[in-house]
Amino acid sequence: MRLLLMRHGQTHANVSGQLDTAHPGLDLTALGQRQATAAAQALGESSIESIYVSSRVRTHQTAAPSAQVRRYAPTEMAGLEEIQAGDFEMLNDAESIHGYIATVTSWISGDLAVRMPGGETGHQFLERYDAAIERIVQAGHDAAMVVSHGAAIRTWTAARMLAGSVIPNPTSPLHNTALIVLEGDHRSGWRLEEWHGEPYGGAFLDDSSALDPTAVADAGQAAEQAD
Repeated sequence: MRLLLMRHGQTHANVSGQLDTAHPGLDLTALGQRQATAAAQALGESSIESIYVSSRVRTHQTAAPSAQVRRYAPTEMAGLEEIQAGDFEMLNDAESIHGYIATVTSWISGDLAVRMPGGETGHQFLERYDAAIERIVQAGHDAAMVVSHGAAIRTWTAARMLAGSVIPNPTSPLHNTALIVLEGDHRSGWRLEEWHGEPYGGAFLDDSSALDPTAVADAGQAAEQAD
């Protein structure tokens, strides 16, 4: 199966650097809407049989232009939500950003027992994200797109790559509407085909002034940006 994992477009929380993970989450900015439209145009008529989104409004808004081109509605799938910020929810100070990204980095490094303060462990995150992806695989698609969240996509991809797969450093950029393309399934494993860290519609759509803590997975860099 071909699995396309796209991060949502820019939100108002990305601009202010807030850790927005609770339901329903903030809307896309005007730039985020343009990113979503440009991503749909860049995907063109690519063979995508279904589009899945999390329960957060930003993923629905990002998927809408691609779904409109294909004339079907996205399917909301429980489990595809962002890694819960817990005690750091909607905060944007350097200490909170560092705490969130440091926890995510621990999971990417293999220490899944670490708990996000007030939130889930790495094991709990992977269990619910795995279950969502498995339901998508079981639907029998040859190709499906999932519009999800930066830290979640990065962490799951790093954890589920086949041994020997060429994968960028887990701290590589994953900006709004970035796209990761995988081939495989849960049984045989997942192979990385593409890591497009910039907005899929074009790097010119990036906002270098946005604080966006989950665009990177380096705790020091994210906290320095927030400070």
